[in-house]
Amino acid sequence: MPSSSADLALGAYLRAIRGRLSPEALGLPYGGLRRVAGLRREEVAVLGGLSVDYYTRLEQGREVSPGSAVLDGIADGLELEGDERDHLFTLAGLVPPPRRSRAPGSVSPALGQLLDSWSAHPAFVIDPAHDVLAANALARGVHAPFARFDNLVRMTFTDPVARDFHVDWSRTADSTVASLRAATAEHGADPGLLAVVAEVRGRSDEFEERWSAQRVQRKAATTKRFVHGEVGGLEFDAHSFAVQGSPGLQLVVYGCAPGSATAQALPLLAIGGAVVRR
Repeated sequence: MPSSSADLALGAYLRAIRGRLSPEALGLPYGGLRRVAGLRREEVAVLGGLSVDYYTRLEQGREVSPGSAVLDGIADGLELEGDERDHLFTLAGLVPPPRRSRAPGSVSPALGQLLDSWSAHPAFVIDPAHDVLAANALARGVHAPFARFDNLVRMTFTDPVARDFHVDWSRTADSTVASLRAATAEHGADPGLLAVVAEVRGRSDEFEERWSAQRVQRKAATTKRFVHGEVGGLEFDAHSFAVQGSPGLQLVVYGCAPGSATAQALPLLAIGGAVVRR
């Protein structure tokens, strides 16, 4: 089928964007000398999750019906936002889908101060990839047995401490993967999320089995039972809240019964958490 003017316009737009973006700006290696400025077609294809041949046909106007998923991948890979993203879809003859807000990579100073002010509640904030973006001393103290308190998925499946730390490791593993799956509905193109999935799939057969099952469940109120090497058994009621104004971030707060063994252990956990940093 001959290329139409619309197909050629889409290709010209993609070439123009590719020409003005630098590899460094998108986290790619520079790769030595380049004959022309901008990204190579191969790099755009990788960023967009496409084959090089398919992307080349798009630029040359030989691919006449790219779908929304293809354009979304390109837009996310090239970090197109606002009018530029909408224009990409318009040139392809598609109505731009609702814009998905990117999850921020940090918490606000005010939220960080709020976490630190809680002396009776371990609390931390995670992003769609389940990276721990901020945590108070109690939360760090609770998770001090781990080599790093940095990502709930990686901790559960790749740190050997996890199987002794979680009283019911299998249940924790199931819920962690189901929660990560749920995050992909809105943040499936998030680079951090994709990187964690790829990494842990390659390191844990048990993660791969659960990921392939495609069970989905958002974080909800639940009971957490741990065995801590310094203070023994811990039991918390865990609650998760969306962080308003920061799409994709969740605040996780642990509570416990007043006077319980867990409540009595909190001062020791706070001391440990003040020393153990992420």
